[in-house]
Amino acid sequence: MAEQVSEQTTNRLSLYLRFLNKLDADGVRTVSSKVLAAEFDLNAALIRKDLSRFGDFGVRGVGYVVKDLKQRLRQILGLDRRLNVAIIGAGNLGLALADYPGFRQDGFRIVALFDTLDAKVGRESRSGVRIHHIEDLKRVARREGITIAVIAVPAGVAQTVVNTVVEASIKAVLNFSPGSLRVPRDVKLKSVDFTVSLESLSFHLARGEPGVS
Repeated sequence: MAEQVSEQTTNRLSLYLRFLNKLDADGVRTVSSKVLAAEFDLNAALIRKDLSRFGDFGVRGVGYVVKDLKQRLRQILGLDRRLNVAIIGAGNLGLALADYPGFRQDGFRIVALFDTLDAKVGRESRSGVRIHHIEDLKRVARREGITIAVIAVPAGVAQTVVNTVVEASIKAVLNFSPGSLRVPRDVKLKSVDFTVSLESLSFHLARGEPGVS
């Protein structure tokens, strides 16, 4: 049985990859765990432990070869293949997400938008992503090979939308709607709640903690 990897570990791997992309773009050939630790205010031993879960990447006396480690992390995170994404909700947030160029750079391809308003169906986002009716999700998901759904709808209809996503056999969901959603155990759900993040910042501001100004 494969070793279970925590959410915190995979989140850190993603951060390491972003930094490696920057180093590679700057022409840096090697990097040490100490440098990585300083970048993310972590312990170098933790970084070595994170990476050693997936193989022996380091070179004694040299550190990590940036290009090699970047390629391996992309494989570990599943970014060495194209992932087709659907956005549910063609409002301001959904359209902005559909047109965000960073997704394409990271291997995520936004292939479709969905909405319930007939007036929006058939239109396209600025970058050319077509808007479909939510009733066509299963058919379009099968045709386009959609594996991830992004939920950008009002809270009151979010659970109904997620149920439709599950019925379309999509197994990964990124939710931008506030509140808790229920999915089957074989579906992975991650939520981004802007209000919770803002309240956390407000909490730190109220306490006058260092690093918040």
